[in-house]
Amino acid sequence: MTIQRANFTRPLIAVAMVAASTLAAVAQRAPVPTRVRGTIERVEGNTLLVKSRSGEDVKLHIASDLRVAGVTKISLADIKVGSFVGATTVPGPDGGENAVEVHVFPESMRGTGEGSRPYDLKPNSSMTNATVSESVVGNDGHTLLVKYKDGEKKVFVSDMTPVVTFVPADKSELKAGAKVIAFMKQLPDGSFETNRVNVGRDGMTPPM
Repeated sequence: MTIQRANFTRPLIAVAMVAASTLAAVAQRAPVPTRVRGTIERVEGNTLLVKSRSGEDVKLHIASDLRVAGVTKISLADIKVGSFVGATTVPGPDGGENAVEVHVFPESMRGTGEGSRPYDLKPNSSMTNATVSESVVGNDGHTLLVKYKDGEKKVFVSDMTPVVTFVPADKSELKAGAKVIAFMKQLPDGSFETNRVNVGRDGMTPPM
């Protein structure tokens, strides 16, 4: 009986070891990116070829339900109390949050992604989509108190911080030289697809 039990147990141990090594490999695999920031190299039919800001070549299949938004500059003064904004921030030296960029959502996009979460633009950066409840004008910028459903955050926006908004756009603006942020997902065959692209107007690089 002892020999039979040992013979039966060995295959189970082997299977467990294979499963464990597979899980370890999956855990070590680099996360799949969810967006690419860069410049369109060319468009070939329903394929978008983008040179990322870090120099990689990224090929994206254009989904049939593609949505394109233009990104255009506005002024810091266009941020009003009641505006629904997205702010990319990094921790400031005084313990506050300094804005790297702010985008003001049009009214039709109010509530988009409301909340605050880690972001991949810069080390230790976060993205906060919230409503401006207070704006204090200082000598070198504005300090905004933004509120979202789970909390609030005080954000300093300097006079040099890029401030933009979204405007209607279409696929015709996706052409060589355009600066874009393409949101993407990996398909079962390993290729990538995008169904949402933000494109800078007048040669502007979307700052978010």
